[in-house]
Amino acid sequence: MSISEVKTELNLKQIRADFPILQTSVNGNPLVYLDNGASSQKPVQVINAMRDYYLNEHANIHRGVHTLSQRATQKYEDARQKVATWLNAKHNHEIIFTRGTTESINLVAHSFGKRFIHAGDEIILSEMEHHSNLVPWQMLCEERGAVLKFVPISDDGDFLLESYKNLLSEKTKLVSITHVSNTLGTVVPVNEVVKFAHAAGAKVLLDGAQAVPHMRIDVHNLDCDFYAFSAHKMYGPTGFGVLYGKENLLNEMPPFMGGGDMIKTVSYEKTTYNELPHKFEAGTPAIANGIGMGACIDYLNTLNFEAIQKHENALLNYATEKMSEIEGMRFIGKAHQKAGVISFLVGTLHHFDIGVLLDQQGVAVRTGHHCTEPLMHRLGINGTVRASFGIYNSFEEIDIFAHALQRAVRMLS
Repeated sequence: MSISEVKTELNLKQIRADFPILQTSVNGNPLVYLDNGASSQKPVQVINAMRDYYLNEHANIHRGVHTLSQRATQKYEDARQKVATWLNAKHNHEIIFTRGTTESINLVAHSFGKRFIHAGDEIILSEMEHHSNLVPWQMLCEERGAVLKFVPISDDGDFLLESYKNLLSEKTKLVSITHVSNTLGTVVPVNEVVKFAHAAGAKVLLDGAQAVPHMRIDVHNLDCDFYAFSAHKMYGPTGFGVLYGKENLLNEMPPFMGGGDMIKTVSYEKTTYNELPHKFEAGTPAIANGIGMGACIDYLNTLNFEAIQKHENALLNYATEKMSEIEGMRFIGKAHQKAGVISFLVGTLHHFDIGVLLDQQGVAVRTGHHCTEPLMHRLGINGTVRASFGIYNSFEEIDIFAHALQRAVRMLS
């Protein structure tokens, strides 16, 4: 397949112009950024929104009667409305702002776990979970005497749905599963995951950190009980994330942290907690980041997600074809449904060495276990090189990457 044979419906030239960092040179070479699974770059629209807040509107929110406070509060709460609409949530107050996916999952582990998980209860994960969707549940199970169970994957990285169904029982209280694997790119059949869990009486949390950059999420259609994701992987600011939760569940859960803004009244004897969503948002939040999140949603709403999926799928296929020409290429994760992630090894070469030589040629990839160390043990390896694609990546960049990779392999061999 040649570049001229690849069709895309995205205005890639305009999109790339929106991301100033793409004009950067690294080690004397034009930057080719293929580390989007770790963190995506930011469009100028997000950067300007945050800059404008600090220059013209900074004040603390929810507490002030003065003009700046009310402006900042309005913009911050507008961002919540934008996220709720974007996710098709029923209510704005079902959107809890956090520092990211990690905090969102920890919030559920602490608050849902404290109220609903008891000795002998079971929590189901998969073999390909990020540490952020594993360690909090290990901690909870150690504390509560609950049991973790893991849905196996195939050697190609497919989620084994029948095995999952067999793990469900009346003891299952929660299923916490990645929507898209950050290491393998596997797209999990989450509609079926939710349906079968609910039939067994269990609740479901979906880790959407790797899904939201690549597809539109409709929590009403998914019917999941919780959905967690981070702004920084979807072209928004770092240190900011979202936990969607169904209203009835969030109302039943105790607060995650105590402090300002999560209270109605406080006396020396007793505290009365605030309403949703503020019950789970103690202290001064990352206001500029929240406003940046709103600008991020505005930006994504200017794009066609169907076109994004087609573009990224074409990138995935094109890169796979180009990389297959390299002797010794071994793809890690060949699931039937994949997002724009390629994990690979070449012969006996160390993944770290490949990553360093790619960087010297201006190509940014990720190396290591990608916070999925148990998955690496399952696959019998200690790490991979991972190239992950975003909306601004081009087919010309894939050619540069493939050429740089061939050169790195020759040097190391």
